[in-house]
Amino acid sequence: MTQIEDSFYREVQRRITIFIAVFGIGGAIGATLWKGVATGGGFLVGAAVSFLSYWRWEQIVSSLGGQAKGGSSFWWMLRSLVLVAIAYVIIRFFGLNLPAALVGLLVSAAAVVFELIYEIIYART
Repeated sequence: MTQIEDSFYREVQRRITIFIAVFGIGGAIGATLWKGVATGGGFLVGAAVSFLSYWRWEQIVSSLGGQAKGGSSFWWMLRSLVLVAIAYVIIRFFGLNLPAALVGLLVSAAAVVFELIYEIIYART
């Protein structure tokens, strides 16, 4: 990969991370104002899990082409299960809104779609 391509992809990752933060925080504030703290908190937990999932996939993609490590898929699955269990406990313990948390999980997908729209509108040819 050339240095220009590398800087382009790093800029895309930076913008997606910003979109995730804006959508997560903005959505949590909006959900709190609309339906209360339980809904806003649920959305925020879902958005946080969505960000952590995006971050983890970013790490996996960045490591492609490197030297293979034994057992890495097992540890990845274990970390994912622990993350889901922690989110479930937080949602249940604090009485957060589960449907709002599920919608919050879509934050990273929305950020990627907005990045695609951004690239279509501001594409450099």
